Amino acid sequence: MTSDSDMTERKIQHSVLVKILAVVFILFGLPLLFGGGYLITLGGSWYYLIAGLALIVSGILLFKNKMSGAWLFGAFFILTLIWTIWESGSRFWGWVPRVAVFAVFAFFLTLLLPKIERGASRKVSLGLTGVIVVCFVIAGILAFTPKFTYDSGLPFPDKPLVSESKDQDQADSDWKYYGRDANATRYSPLKQINADNVGKLERAWVYRTGDLPPKGKINKWAAEHTPIKVGNGLYVCSATNNISRVDPATGKEIWKFKSGVAYKSVPYTAACRGLTYYESKVIPAGQACHTRIIVGTLDMRLLAVDTETGKACAGFGENGQTNLLTGMGKTVPSFLAITAPVSIVKDTIVTSQEVKDNQRRWAPSGVVRGYDAETGKFKWAWDVNRPGQKGEPGPGEEYSRGTPNSWTASVGDEKLGLVYIPMGNSAADHYGAMRTPEENKVSSAVVALDAQTGDVRWVYQTVHKDVWDMDLGSQPTLIDYPDATGKAVPAMLIPTKLGQTFLINRVNGQPLSTVEERPVPKGELKEDPLSPTQPFSVDIPRLGFPALTEKQMWGISPIDQMMCRIKFKKANYQGMFTAPSLSKPWIMYPGNNGGSDWGSYAYDANHGVIIANWNNTPMYAQLLQRKDVVKDGVYSLDNPKFDPNLVSPKRPMDETPYGVTIGPFFSPTQMLCSEPPYGMISAIDLNTKKILWQHPLGSAERNGPFGLPTHMPINIGTPNNGGPIITAGGVAFVAATTDDKIRAIDVRTGKELWSDTLPAGGQATPMTYSQNGEQYLVIMAGGHHFMKTPVGDYLVAYKLPKS
Repeated sequence: MTSDSDMTERKIQHSVLVKILAVVFILFGLPLLFGGGYLITLGGSWYYLIAGLALIVSGILLFKNKMSGAWLFGAFFILTLIWTIWESGSRFWGWVPRVAVFAVFAFFLTLLLPKIERGASRKVSLGLTGVIVVCFVIAGILAFTPKFTYDSGLPFPDKPLVSESKDQDQADSDWKYYGRDANATRYSPLKQINADNVGKLERAWVYRTGDLPPKGKINKWAAEHTPIKVGNGLYVCSATNNISRVDPATGKEIWKFKSGVAYKSVPYTAACRGLTYYESKVIPAGQACHTRIIVGTLDMRLLAVDTETGKACAGFGENGQTNLLTGMGKTVPSFLAITAPVSIVKDTIVTSQEVKDNQRRWAPSGVVRGYDAETGKFKWAWDVNRPGQKGEPGPGEEYSRGTPNSWTASVGDEKLGLVYIPMGNSAADHYGAMRTPEENKVSSAVVALDAQTGDVRWVYQTVHKDVWDMDLGSQPTLIDYPDATGKAVPAMLIPTKLGQTFLINRVNGQPLSTVEERPVPKGELKEDPLSPTQPFSVDIPRLGFPALTEKQMWGISPIDQMMCRIKFKKANYQGMFTAPSLSKPWIMYPGNNGGSDWGSYAYDANHGVIIANWNNTPMYAQLLQRKDVVKDGVYSLDNPKFDPNLVSPKRPMDETPYGVTIGPFFSPTQMLCSEPPYGMISAIDLNTKKILWQHPLGSAERNGPFGLPTHMPINIGTPNNGGPIITAGGVAFVAATTDDKIRAIDVRTGKELWSDTLPAGGQATPMTYSQNGEQYLVIMAGGHHFMKTPVGDYLVAYKLPKS
């Protein structure tokens, strides 16, 4: 029998629990009250102020042990559900910040109801708690069910757009180019691994390059490499341009060539995305350097290495290397770099370079140059602001500074003798008043150059006067496309960061799909007028979602969401092409890491189908007065303290009136302010120009508030970097996501068939080949600093078991 003193002690304990919950309500309600009031002054939702009042009053009443506090919270919770339905409808992720925390509050409150004065009975308390538990279970189930998935129900095409000629340039067993073939389709005719057996894939071997960043320096490391395979050689590039040949069947290293790139020369990121294979027309087979690997380095050299011995080609440049800093003028280590594979067309190496973004208006040149593939000697230069001057600058001269650069992979057409250069924008990315008409003409455009002379044949622009950093990051894909009579036309697919796909004639640069010039927002900088219209590719589905609204602001909690709504209302946002602003922040959506970046598309010519993974990530930016940039410690290049690798959201854009601060549109808990998904994968049928299927790509296992992993395999759709490949076995392979996985996806249905967790981040494009009758899948797991995935030096190979 319980004594009176025991009953009194239990009542005091339970009363303390009620008071603790009441204090939690009050503390949670205070920021909602004040933040909600501020949001109202910005023209935002009234909900958060009301929520804050309700929680504070409820908490005060509960602290006094009044049942009216519970009734008030119950009414508030029901109204929150109604408000959530009104704002989010059936969008599950829209419910999470609005309801989840308050549901947890309701759980504890219902348990404590019998301990409140004139509270509910234990039976009623457990009943209400049970209802909430059931809701938790339902929510948990819903969290693991597919969302934002789309299946058109259309039949998968059973024939090509036009009759395609078989690739005679390489054996089916090889992957000779960065994009597998000269057209950069990322399609392999191998089909030993197929949709029926891909689930049996197992690791065959792991090769480690041994190239890792110095201790504590992982903030700019991302191997991002796709190897090439020719005959009995698999050629691998490390993050700092060391080259290895490994046995394709065992992963055993045959030779290694050390590039000598120093860490201080590493730019924005240490990356060697690809190598280029070349077979000499001059040196006979069997002699040194008849076949060679060409690579541009992070410290601006062009290297040629013998495929058989791993030794530098002595007859190329000076002892196997050509200095690419010639004519570039004043620079500092890491300001310029080559991270993409070079193109070789008509025995001409065509190379361009990355110029570090947002540093200064008169940055080193974006010049594109051609070199003899046999000798490494200079042939020509295409310098935007030096028209007609195709030679190297003379003494005391340099290539024109600040011109648009091309940092990604180009692609060439050997038959037409053209190389297609995807261009970026001019230096000082977000301010255009100082650019020349010649620069504006070619920025964020594909430029077709004659590979032998460097002459411009045509220009096709995807963004006019780009002040958003919407440079073309993807390698274009060359295809055959039917004209009105069904005749094959040499064509090109151009992916963009805006998620638009342009389809053009690669002979003359004219569009083959419908493109409209549409009005876009005006800017506030009178001295920097923007283009009144921008090109929109209207009949190929855009890889993106509609414009953001306040209702779509997200977060892990109501406070988080409220802060995101405040940031949204404080910013300038008028949809796509919202102009940069000084008076207040502006939102870029898609951001400059949106849509398709350097991963590019994969294209199955046998069915006319594109597979593309893409990003849906907004960015938050604001122009800054010059004094506010210097104050943050980012200095001019002429200052000896200048550090081009300084990690700061404030970028100097030196030699212009403004700096800029730019970063992901984050909540206070370092979660993106827009609702998931943040990464998607889609299949587009070019026969009908319709999406066949689409779904989120990437789980939340390695993501969470403050960058902490949740370990929850919920397919939320994560940011991704790296591209897909397609095989004749009906399987697409893609890594790229922040959950460190590589996946096999059924090309016909979009269903995930297999996955494996990599030893580091898989921000690279995989490849596949066959050796000794067995098909291998290979991926570089090297990590990515911006994606905050683990850094590594692993080349991982998979194959089917012999049984």
